[in-house]
Amino acid sequence: MAADEGSGSGSAPPSLQDLTIDNITPNTIKINSQCKNQRLKYVMERLVTHIHDFARETRISTEEWMAGLNFLVQAGQISSDVRHEFILLSDVLGLSLLVDDINHPKPANTTEGSVLGPFHTHDAPTLENGANMSSDPQGEPMVCICNVKDTNGKPIEGIKIDIWETDSTGHYDVQHSDRNEPTERCVMLSDANGDFWFKCILPVSYPIPHDGPIGKLLEKLGRHPWRPAHLHFMFEKEGYDHLITALYMRGDPYEASDAVFGVKKSLIVEPQRIDAATAKKYGVPENSWVLKHDFVLTTDQETADLRDKLATEALAKLGLNLKLVDHLPVPDLD
Repeated sequence: MAADEGSGSGSAPPSLQDLTIDNITPNTIKINSQCKNQRLKYVMERLVTHIHDFARETRISTEEWMAGLNFLVQAGQISSDVRHEFILLSDVLGLSLLVDDINHPKPANTTEGSVLGPFHTHDAPTLENGANMSSDPQGEPMVCICNVKDTNGKPIEGIKIDIWETDSTGHYDVQHSDRNEPTERCVMLSDANGDFWFKCILPVSYPIPHDGPIGKLLEKLGRHPWRPAHLHFMFEKEGYDHLITALYMRGDPYEASDAVFGVKKSLIVEPQRIDAATAKKYGVPENSWVLKHDFVLTTDQETADLRDKLATEALAKLGLNLKLVDHLPVPDLD
């Protein structure tokens, strides 16, 4: 009995017999189309279409497919509360940056986003302006003097800012088995002038964890696992678009070959040796580094409007008959 390749909502499910290379895709899509959630149905349709086309285009072997499935199993097995191997996979495939850029487009002259990475935690202490978030005596001391404004140049007070970096050995605190409290990370709130400043250490470049399946994949691809030196920032306040970003140190040897594609030219900064007056003002040694940076945030509405505009333009170029519902495309059946 041949597989049913009919279409139309409310029709009987297909008879899943005698399926072939040519009819497996429409039949899989049809049986999934019983889903009442239009967005999920559309996402699954596109996933099935592309992954089936991938198999057909590559003529993938059974051995290769099993290797891929085992790779995913291994990624799950090595993951833990402090190590998310699937985030690393998303990062090294460029997907993390792509998804962030789609969901959080930035108007010109605002701070661009970057990748979250797998080592953000929710236990960082909230510190006052001027506090030191590092307990690493081997790191080169640095003070960061920052400001955050909206697109109209108005300071934003009360922004919650998560900040985190590695220690001087290139490891995040959660990578140390003897970790008993968070370090090299903190949460701050911007003041009435939009200012926040803190003491830390000069960031260093480091490799992403490469003792697991992602590291083996990079090795097979002839890629290195290194990230350029950087500081992570995450900004959050009701009414403003959630911003995940990082500042990258100029001149780092991996500046142009970040393993997770996080570097953007607007996010490259250049710390300076601090002068005596600034060192005295901020209470840091005169051999310290100083990094000054202004962040510009967009509102939720500004981001939503831009996201919808870009989505509409992209879908039109693809010739897809879709409409946006809650800023997400679904088939336009009207």
